[in-house]
Amino acid sequence: MNAPSRRRPDFARPIAESRKSIAVIPFFVAALCLTQLAHSADDNLNKSLQSLDSQVFPAAERESIANQVRDQQRRLLRDANERSSAEWQQIKSRDDWERFRQHKLAALKKSLGSWPEPPKSVRVHASSTFAGDDFVIENILFESRPGWWVTANLYRPAKPRESMPGLLICHAHHTPKEHGELQDMGMTWARAGCVVLVMDQVGHGERRQHPFATAADFSKSYRVGHADYSFRYDSAIQLSLVGESLVGWMAWDMMRGVDVLLARPGVDPKKLILLGAVAGGGDPAAVTGALDERFAAVVPFNFGGPQPETRHPLPDDAETSFDFAGGGSWESTRNLRDSAGHGFLPWAIVGSIAPRGLVYAHEFKWDQDRDPVWRRLQTIFGFYGQPTSLSFTLGQGAVTGSSPQDTHCTHIGKTHRVRIHAAFRSWFGIDVTPETEFSARVTADRLRCWTPDLKAELAPKSLAEMTTSLANQFAARRQRRLTKPLFTEELRKDLRRQWTLLFGAHPADPLKSVQRVRQEMIGTIHANFVALASSSGHRIPVLLLTPTKLRDQQSVVVAICSQGKERILKERSDDIANLLERGAAVCLVDPRGIGESKLGDSHGRRSSATSMSSTALMLGTPLLGQQLRDVRLVLTWLREQPDLKGRRFTLWGESLTPPNPDTAPFRQPRDDDQALPAPSEPQAPLLALLTGLFEEDLSAIYTAGGLTSWRSLLADYLVLTAYDSLIPGALTVGDIADLAGPPRPDRPIRIEATVDGWNRLTPDTLPRSSPTKWLTN
Repeated sequence: MNAPSRRRPDFARPIAESRKSIAVIPFFVAALCLTQLAHSADDNLNKSLQSLDSQVFPAAERESIANQVRDQQRRLLRDANERSSAEWQQIKSRDDWERFRQHKLAALKKSLGSWPEPPKSVRVHASSTFAGDDFVIENILFESRPGWWVTANLYRPAKPRESMPGLLICHAHHTPKEHGELQDMGMTWARAGCVVLVMDQVGHGERRQHPFATAADFSKSYRVGHADYSFRYDSAIQLSLVGESLVGWMAWDMMRGVDVLLARPGVDPKKLILLGAVAGGGDPAAVTGALDERFAAVVPFNFGGPQPETRHPLPDDAETSFDFAGGGSWESTRNLRDSAGHGFLPWAIVGSIAPRGLVYAHEFKWDQDRDPVWRRLQTIFGFYGQPTSLSFTLGQGAVTGSSPQDTHCTHIGKTHRVRIHAAFRSWFGIDVTPETEFSARVTADRLRCWTPDLKAELAPKSLAEMTTSLANQFAARRQRRLTKPLFTEELRKDLRRQWTLLFGAHPADPLKSVQRVRQEMIGTIHANFVALASSSGHRIPVLLLTPTKLRDQQSVVVAICSQGKERILKERSDDIANLLERGAAVCLVDPRGIGESKLGDSHGRRSSATSMSSTALMLGTPLLGQQLRDVRLVLTWLREQPDLKGRRFTLWGESLTPPNPDTAPFRQPRDDDQALPAPSEPQAPLLALLTGLFEEDLSAIYTAGGLTSWRSLLADYLVLTAYDSLIPGALTVGDIADLAGPPRPDRPIRIEATVDGWNRLTPDTLPRSSPTKWLTN
């Protein structure tokens, strides 16, 4: 696959070029004046800064500071569990439950993205058909969204019946639709008089977005079956940036799959069933089943209560100690955005399927007697007088075991189907037993849907094309708004309002206390080590460097580095020394998750940084939004310092992650994320621009090493940027260039050394110079 184009799209040029002009022109005269000045500070000061221990907190406190983001998230998740349980305790009747259910489902639906008007009819193309033993398989394609085609196998009886249940199976992340277990279920239920639809989920099988379909597609050995799963990470990021979600698009596809089933003569609209397989199939199935009440029964595996990794037996106090909310990871279909913040926890989602049929499904051993979710489900179905509409299925052993007694399966195993058959026989009259199950598996190629002719005719779009198209629509809408005669201040207020909504509602967290840890002298420079504490208890380390004689009219430079103040002090000591020698004060800040409280040493898919960033999204506020609060709190404190009052404040945000060369090995599976080229870490440059949007009195902003645009992350199947630098829905409001807001002659903004979505220097970026030129008089 070719690397994504690095030419900036034409539609982006007017905004971007105007930003460049804004950045350069106000500095032109200043740059000419500075060309005769010394380019480096005194060597002694430079070396002293490099050797300075920038740690604010003493050794005894460093472990707790390093863990404060994780510890705070654990407290907030515990609070979410307690709130949810308290709400449950107030539900005493069916009316109480339905009010609760309606509120939580509305919040769930909003978190998943936009919901267009469903099409009046779904376009369906038949690719091929072949007959089996009393069943027929049709390989079909249906259009879920304009240009967005779904590949599926439709199993039906050889002789259609007057009334037939319709089943839809959501496969696991292990394999796509052609797997043997899925074939067995399709053939068995088709022979029993059902119409069964097994579709490739977003990014899987014939809908994969990456080029690694077989072992021959890469020169080294890799887990072919895991490629689709691991690249879910990239697809989820791209959808998130345009205000959508991977699980939301999966749900939409399945809802259109229901339309396909109902368009079939004889399919009974009162007998629609949704099954979600183990390992990533149960999550989207539970969400879809809760939102789409056309399903008469839902079978979501490993969702709602204890997980395969849960220790058994559960404690006696599981009702109060059980972790209902869960925690974040790179797998976005389970860690639903806003779920902990808005209370639509998995138990509430699966409970919302009532009073329709529910098979509460577990892949391995299950502690039925102590499971608090099972007790809640029994109560909920009791509200409707429908206790027999609730069933369960389970396996044996544990996910960590490898013996025959450990009931591992790829999708839904024979062991698990025993009780499913019993429930379906009771609820819908589907007469299947373990003894009458049927299997005559065919090769995967016979179940493929795309042909060269169909691809040429239907012109399916990739996810990159779909998300870019949405981004274009948002950009066009913004451009139309800019043509209206609005005052600059109105535009800035509107931008702030929109970004505030993206960051989520959160309580005020003002400055509570200031701890002056120590002070050192570096020649004539005062080094003040200060710990600021917010009312929530979060502590922000600050290193304030001030010359003995602060020069009049010189600025206070607030510097943020994505890799922490220790790195910028060592690698940019010459710039800091130059600023100090010109009489400016320099304040080095580590917002949460950076520097002294960094989230780990990696920003890859499986890193702790990604997991904690995902947890932050579950709790309702992106980590970048929390870091923005920290930077603004530091500015509030600085403005109140007697020797800094009335001075100009400027902002310097830089990432020191080296860009990838064009020759880096981008085209490889995500099997080993460490083998991939490095992701960008643009948090600090983004924070500088975001702070400038919200803080009116900043006189200048300088950034280096930041991302050129969020749009660049949509260019292809691979995304190489830190997960904690992402803001869901960012492109619905604006791109990075738009953060500067309407032009302000009194506030120059300089953006240098930007990188694209693969962390390569953008071809037309300004080379890195020195912040001294742009941040001082």
